[in-house]
Amino acid sequence: MHHHTFPADLVQAQRDWYATYRQLAGAAGSQTTVLRRRLVRLSVQVTAHPYWATVPHSAPAARMQLKALAWDDEADRSGDGAEGHGPRAATAG
Repeated sequence: MHHHTFPADLVQAQRDWYATYRQLAGAAGSQTTVLRRRLVRLSVQVTAHPYWATVPHSAPAARMQLKALAWDDEADRSGDGAEGHGPRAATAG
């Protein structure tokens, strides 16, 4: 498998997506609207990033590599490991 070197802003946007998704899971009331809007903005930021134009034939594999990288970073930061809920378990993000 080819290992991609992702731009820092792309990795951070994916990390932020996971953190926001985790916050949304525990949110209630009007906070959910704010978090859902943030998820939409982050989704656009990740999927429309100029980086993807540089890897047209390997974009799906690169996307999964980005998800795994960001998920591992986010799990390390939160300290919960989040087993079974990462990019290999679901297609969110």
